[in-house]
Parts: sequence; C-alpha cells; structure tokens
Amino acid sequence: MILVENVTKKFVRNKNKKEKEEFFADKNISFQASNGEIVGILGPNGAGKTTLLRMIAGILEPTEGKIKFDKMDYKNNEIEIKQKLAYLSGNTKIYDTLTTYELLKMCAEIYGISKNKIESRIKEVSEMLKLEQFLYNKIANLSTGQTQKVNLARCLIHNPQYYILDEATSGLDIISSQIILNFIKDEKEKGKTILYSTHYMEEAENICDKVIMINKGEIIKIGSPEKVKQDTDTNNLRDAFFAMVGGVSNE
Repeated sequence: MILVENVTKKFVRNKNKKEKEEFFADKNISFQASNGEIVGILGPNGAGKTTLLRMIAGILEPTEGKIKFDKMDYKNNEIEIKQKLAYLSGNTKIYDTLTTYELLKMCAEIYGISKNKIESRIKEVSEMLKLEQFLYNKIANLSTGQTQKVNLARCLIHNPQYYILDEATSGLDIISSQIILNFIKDEKEKGKTILYSTHYMEEAENICDKVIMINKGEIIKIGSPEKVKQDTDTNNLRDAFFAMVGGVSNE
C-alpha cells in the first residue's frame, strides 16, 4: 500500500529580473493506493503529476506532508523502499551502448539478485515484455517502442512491489502499448501496487481501479472511472475532466 498524506511541494521561480515568487506544484495531495490496485494520476501538462510521482519515488522531498509504503517512510526505510520500488518516467535515459541483455544483467546485479537467479529472471522478463528478438541488440539501434519496453524491463527486473509509471505508453504504437498495458494488469493480479500517470484518458478508463484527477496542483476528483463519470453526468473521463474545470485547460 502507498499512502500519501497532505503532500505539498513549493518552488521558487523568477517573476521578473528583480523579483522571485513562490508557487505550489502540488498542494495538500492525499490518497491511498492499495495492494492489487491500479491508481491513475490524470491531468493536463503542468498539473503537478510528474512532481507528485517524483516525490513518491523519493527523487524529490515534499515541502510538507508524508508518504508511506506499508507503514515505511523514506526517513527511516529509504533503502528498503527503493529495493521494492520501480519508477519509470517519460524521459528516462538508458545506456544505449549496451545491449538489452547487458543492461538487464547490470540492473539485476545492482539490485543484488543472486548470480544463479539472474539468467532465469532475465528470461522471465524477456518473455513478459516480448524482448527476445532484440535481447542481444544494442539499445541505440532499437525503435522507440522497443526502447520503452527495455526501459520498463529494467524497472521490473528485481520484481518490485510498488510501481510508479509516468507516461509508460507515450509515443508507442498500438501493439507495444497493449503489451505494456497487459503487463500492468498482470502485475495487479499478483497484488502489486501501481500508480499510473497518462495523458490517454481511454487507457485510464480501461485499466484503472481508481483515478485521481489533478488540476493546477490540486486534486479535483477521486473515484473509480465509473463513479467519476456518474458524478459528472458524462460518458468518458475526458469529458468528465472538462466538466469539472469548466472547459479546455489553459495549461
């Protein structure tokens, strides 16, 4: 379970050449993601989604609030949490001079997987994400979809309990996207906790048990896709979002 309690992130930016101003990327965000649950984090560009996920992943520290993983927090259990965590961002860079196999082997060693289990784990992950055809190809020579699958593979090589996936299918073709979505559903069935940020409202509607809609750094709605549509008297999550913000966002 991931518990987020009153999390706020404040930054300082230049207002003009002489003045600076404070602004909130996220403000008083609270929600819970249970084991065996896919929770969608939805909103327009600039809404605060990526900042929120970076705080949950331990990359940024909240200005205020608490983040817990099954009662563990970063202050007292940082290494243990990160050993059980997978974080994929939309702009994660990987070593493109390595082959897919070499990258996965390196990540397995970093996470302390025993040498006698590394080969079987790489084989298992490769079959899950259909990597076999390019397992020994250099990452620099892979397509966008293949590279994204490798990126996801390095996240799950250590069999994490918590997934934080930011735009995991962005820019992918329909076949690559479906492989990743099927993988996410399978991990849910294994009792994993999954936070999934996407611009594709239709994806969220199809795979998420619960969605959290964020606009201008604040939560505007939490609920199952069906409940959100019902409460806004709409037929899809895109229309539901627009109904709550009063039209197309200016972000």
